[in-house]
Amino acid sequence: MDQKPDQITQSESAVANPVYAGFWIRLGASTIDSILFLVLIIPLLIGIYGIDYLLDLVRIVEDLNRALQLWEKTGNPPMNLILSAKTEGGVWEFLITWVMPAVVIIVFWIYRSATPGKMMVRVKIADAKTGHEPSTGQVIWRYFGYFVSIIPFMLGILWVAFDKRKQGWHDKLAGTIVVKT
Repeated sequence: MDQKPDQITQSESAVANPVYAGFWIRLGASTIDSILFLVLIIPLLIGIYGIDYLLDLVRIVEDLNRALQLWEKTGNPPMNLILSAKTEGGVWEFLITWVMPAVVIIVFWIYRSATPGKMMVRVKIADAKTGHEPSTGQVIWRYFGYFVSIIPFMLGILWVAFDKRKQGWHDKLAGTIVVKT
C-alpha cells in the first residue's frame, strides 16, 4: 500500500514529536527497578555471607544515623563513625551489588531500550537526535553518566524536573532522551 507524503505512521509521529517522560514517572520506574534488584540481590548475598550480612547492614544504618545526629549537634562530621560504616563483603559483594546491576541494566537498555521498571511505566530510552533506539555506546555512557549526575547532591537527576526535554545530566552526556511509549 502506497503512503501519501502527508500521511505519517504513529511510530513516525512519536519520533517527530516525542512525549518526554518527566521526573516522577522516571522516579517510579527507578523505584520498581530498585525493588526488583533487592529481591534478586539480598538472597544472593545471604546465600554467600549468611544472615549476619543483614545484621551488618542494620548496624551500618545505625552507625550512619548516629553520625548524622552528631553532625547536626556539633556541626562537624564525625569522620570516625562515617568511615567505620562499611561492610567487609569482599569480591562477591562487589560483583553482586555493583557489577551485576550495571551489566543487567546495560543489557536491558541495549535490547529493550528500557529496564523492567521503565517498561512497566511505559517509557523507553531513545537517541536524542533521531528518536530511535540508542547505540550501545550511548547506553554505556548513560550508565556511567549516572555517577556524574548523583555526585553533586543528585543535582543531575533532579535536573530532569526542570529541563525542557526532561533530560538528566546522564542523558545529556549520552545524547539520549526518555520518552513515553
